[in-house]
Amino acid sequence: MDLHSEIILEEYRSQLPVFEKMQAEVMRILQEAVARRGLHVTTLESRIKKEDSLCGKLALKGSKYHSLSDITDILGARIVTFYTDDVDRIASMVEQEFDIDWQNSVDKRMLHQLDRFGYNSLHYICRLPGYVYPFELQLRTTLQHAWASINHDIGYKSGVEIPREYLRRINRLAGILELADDEFSRIRAEITDYRRRVHQLVQNGKLDDVLLDGDTFGSYLQARPFDALNKRIAAINQAEIEEVPLTRYLRVFKAFGCKTLGDVQRLKHQYEDAAYRLARHQLGNTDLDIISSAVGVQNLCIVYVIANGGGKIGLVHLFDAINGHNTQNEEIADVTYNLAKSMQL
Repeated sequence: MDLHSEIILEEYRSQLPVFEKMQAEVMRILQEAVARRGLHVTTLESRIKKEDSLCGKLALKGSKYHSLSDITDILGARIVTFYTDDVDRIASMVEQEFDIDWQNSVDKRMLHQLDRFGYNSLHYICRLPGYVYPFELQLRTTLQHAWASINHDIGYKSGVEIPREYLRRINRLAGILELADDEFSRIRAEITDYRRRVHQLVQNGKLDDVLLDGDTFGSYLQARPFDALNKRIAAINQAEIEEVPLTRYLRVFKAFGCKTLGDVQRLKHQYEDAAYRLARHQLGNTDLDIISSAVGVQNLCIVYVIANGGGKIGLVHLFDAINGHNTQNEEIADVTYNLAKSMQL
C-alpha cells in the first residue's frame, strides 16, 4: 500500500473504539425500532470490517478515498426478513431512525439483473448524530440472503471465470428464486385478505359461506359462541369460568362431518339444551365453584355422540381427541355414558 493508504489504515486502528460504540448504538436503535413496530425479522446483525479486509480494499482502490470517513462500510449492519414487502416496511423505519446519505445509498432491486438476485439488496448509507463516520445498512429477504451466501460459497465472487454452462444454470436459479420471493409475498397478502373476508362473514353471521378450517374456526371462537351456554352452566353453582383454549375442538367438529361454520352453529343450536341438562346433572350435587370454558362445547360434543349412536366407544374416541389418548378416558366415558342414559339423552 502507498503512504496515503497507510494513513487511512492507522486512522482505522485508532478509531476502532469509536466504531464499537457506533455498532452498539446502531444495534440498540434497530432492535428497539423493530420491536416497537411489531416487525418480524429473521436476522439482525452487524460487523466491523476486519483489518485484512480493509487492507485489501485499500490496495485495490485506496486513492479513491480521501480519509477513513469516505469508506462507508467500515461498520455494516444487515436486516433480513421473510417477505419482499417487509423490506419496504423496514426501509421506512430506517429512514425515520437515521440520517440517510441518499447520494451514496442504492436500491439494487431496481437494477433488475437476473444473475444478481442475491445482491438485490436495499443498501442505505446512514449516519448517527455525533459521529463522523457513516455506516452501511443492507435490507434483503431470506431467499436473497441465502442465495448470496450460496453464490459466494461456490466461488461466483472469486474472480475466476465460470463456464457459460454454469452461468446459465445460475441465472435460471436466480430467476426461480426471484419468482418465489415475489410469490411468497403475494400469497401472504392474499391469505391476509382471505382472513379479513372470513372475519367479516363471521361478524355478519354468514356462517354457511365459511369453510371450516383452522383460520375460520379461530375467527368463530373470537365471537365467543359458547359463552351463553357456559354462563348458564356456571349459574348452576354460581361458579367462575376459567378460560382455556378451544382450538382442539376443531378436529372434533371435523370428525362429526361439519364442513362449514354454519354446520357447527346448527349443531350448537340443536344440542345446547341437552348439553345444559347434562351439566346440571354433573354439577348439581357438587360444590365446584370454578369450571372450564370448555365445559359447554365438550357437553355439546358428548350429547352429539350419544344422540347419533356413538355409545361408549364413541365417547372414548371423543375424549381421546380432546385430552389425548390415555386409559382414564375409558373410565370417564363409562361414567358419562351411564349418566346420559339415566337422563334418557
